[in-house]
Amino acid sequence: MPADLLHCAAPAKLNLFLHVTGRRADGYHLLQTAFQLIDRGDTLHFTMRGDGVIRRRTDLPGVPEQSDLIVRAARLLQAAAGDTAQQRLGADIAIDKILPMGGGLGGGSSDAATTLIALNHLWQTGLSRTDLMALGAQLGADVPFFIFGQNAFAEGIGERLAALETPDCWFLVIEPGVSVPTAVIFSSPQLTRDTKPCKITDFSKAHKCAGKTSDEAGFTGGFRNDLEAVAAEHFPAVAEAITWLRQFGDARMTGSGACVFCSFEHESQASEVLQQVPTHWKAWTAKALQQHPLTGLLA
Repeated sequence: MPADLLHCAAPAKLNLFLHVTGRRADGYHLLQTAFQLIDRGDTLHFTMRGDGVIRRRTDLPGVPEQSDLIVRAARLLQAAAGDTAQQRLGADIAIDKILPMGGGLGGGSSDAATTLIALNHLWQTGLSRTDLMALGAQLGADVPFFIFGQNAFAEGIGERLAALETPDCWFLVIEPGVSVPTAVIFSSPQLTRDTKPCKITDFSKAHKCAGKTSDEAGFTGGFRNDLEAVAAEHFPAVAEAITWLRQFGDARMTGSGACVFCSFEHESQASEVLQQVPTHWKAWTAKALQQHPLTGLLA
């Protein structure tokens, strides 16, 4: 049995579009979105313990250890392994955290998914990808996507996933410097909740991965992020970043915000725009991924 698993990637995601198509009686919103993995994210390190203790070795300001999705994911897997295993399966977990909280990049969900994947392998728990996705759904709507292991077209509340082929391209991402609470966006009376559902084939045909001129900027084929207008109204920094980046292409917000991105066909194009980003924003480039880096650890 391996003693540790180090340098485990927890990649970020971008929502290439996000439509709110309705609302269930229990208050959950019905969505359609395209999840895109990128090669930037947090990195987690796991060391086996034989005393059943789960311990986070890294201090994360504003995130108490007991409520951290990483710790919760480890304990959920521990419970799924059975009462006897709980007495011996433990881990020390360290994290190199670079993804911002409240950025719409899925950082916390990705960290939880990587924890489930890595500890399932380290502890030799034997759960399947489907099993881990079911556990992940108890932690958050985006967690199953990261365990799914590839880019996806998602429906329902995000739990219905279909594999999606996306172009190899580069993204320029701006962090506007604000943290956007998801609840604020979804509870807004200004939020559009009746976008007409589309088909995965409609999106595949419309989606193009190339920067456009400012004259052509806009949402390709009518695909957009329905949460963007609300976030931009509540957080002017988001609106400012979208307006600035849209001069280089079809810029939009990811998730419920706050990060804003634009796609480019070549790395050189993204890098050129990066050099022009105003200094009061943090910005970076990332390459599209087709698979999760840890997908090989799952059957």
